[in-house]
Amino acid sequence: MTMREFDPSRLDVAAFAKDAGELSGDWPVAELERLADSVAADWRPDRRPAVNWLARGEQRGVPAGQRQAWLHLHADAVVAMQCQRCLLPVEVALKARRSFLFVHGEASAAELDADSEHDVLALTRDLDLKQLVEDELLLNLPLVPRHATCPTPIEVKAAQIDPSDDAPHPFAGLAAWRKGRSQN
Repeated sequence: MTMREFDPSRLDVAAFAKDAGELSGDWPVAELERLADSVAADWRPDRRPAVNWLARGEQRGVPAGQRQAWLHLHADAVVAMQCQRCLLPVEVALKARRSFLFVHGEASAAELDADSEHDVLALTRDLDLKQLVEDELLLNLPLVPRHATCPTPIEVKAAQIDPSDDAPHPFAGLAAWRKGRSQN
């Protein structure tokens, strides 16, 4: 039996699962445009590592005699994002580990996805693995990236209140209103 060659940019998912295919590789972060846009602007381009990924197909039998197409995806990357405390770059390790069940038709995928604990997608003959890997890594980005301990101390200044300031007190109107009510 001859193994087919599979193209990660136009993956025939059913054939990949049937052959228990396996693909792996590295893509520079710069090739994943949406992920690259999330990287800290002052992170040196020579430090941008590759995204390491592995995709494995599997076909499983179900009691009704049908075969299910599965795709197991692993992806790892380290990117630098802007720390939300000190505003310096912080390296963030990203890991994506997902399994996808592929079914015929968008309607079936939407219906099954609502009831299944697994991710369900519509079966396709031209899945772009790079886009799927990028989607999964984007889902794993931290909402608020920050260092465990920032490399430079963060200077916090307390607000200075000048007692001689002639600005009205923010609750002066409330005090006057309460005073007027209590006299009635």
